[in-house]
Amino acid sequence: MIHMAKQFFSQKLLDVEKKYIYEDYANRIGEIIIGTVHQVQRDNAYVNIEHAELRMPRKEQISTERYRRCDTVRAVIKSVEITSRGPDIVISRSDDHFLFKMFEMEVPEIEDGVIEIISISRSPGERAKIIVKSNDRRIDPVGACVGMRGSRVQAVVSELQGEKIEIIPWSEDPVTFVINSLAPAVPSKVIMDEEA
Repeated sequence: MIHMAKQFFSQKLLDVEKKYIYEDYANRIGEIIIGTVHQVQRDNAYVNIEHAELRMPRKEQISTERYRRCDTVRAVIKSVEITSRGPDIVISRSDDHFLFKMFEMEVPEIEDGVIEIISISRSPGERAKIIVKSNDRRIDPVGACVGMRGSRVQAVVSELQGEKIEIIPWSEDPVTFVINSLAPAVPSKVIMDEEA
């Protein structure tokens, strides 16, 4: 009888802990976390943070990276679902939002809303293009993202294991925007099809 009561309370405690973990992480989708890799399988890497286990599926990993047990990993919380086995917390390093959050951490002007990241196009582990716009004419959005001697962009590149990042200034004028996007190449002619 005592054994059954202990088992019952132990299960109840486990259920409460799972519910707490689910609610905590469900409110943190889009945040950056730092955890420790505790298991690597063919399709998933499992990362621990205190009592929670987070899952990074292969498609959410940067293909050029290899994770080992006890590695420290930074990633973004992508989704949280409740399953029969408890909360399934999926994290990502390949998602565009991870790159966005990394720039937000390194560039205070983005967090303050002075600079906006309009769009991100990324081939994780290889290259990325981010389009930036300044809401203050006095601040150069590209210069702010690059930082003194490239310090800000270099911090992001280091975290992404050398992924090449190109920062492109946004322009309302499509021709100017296309020219900015193709730099350092200089197009000899840009023809805009207004109807298309």
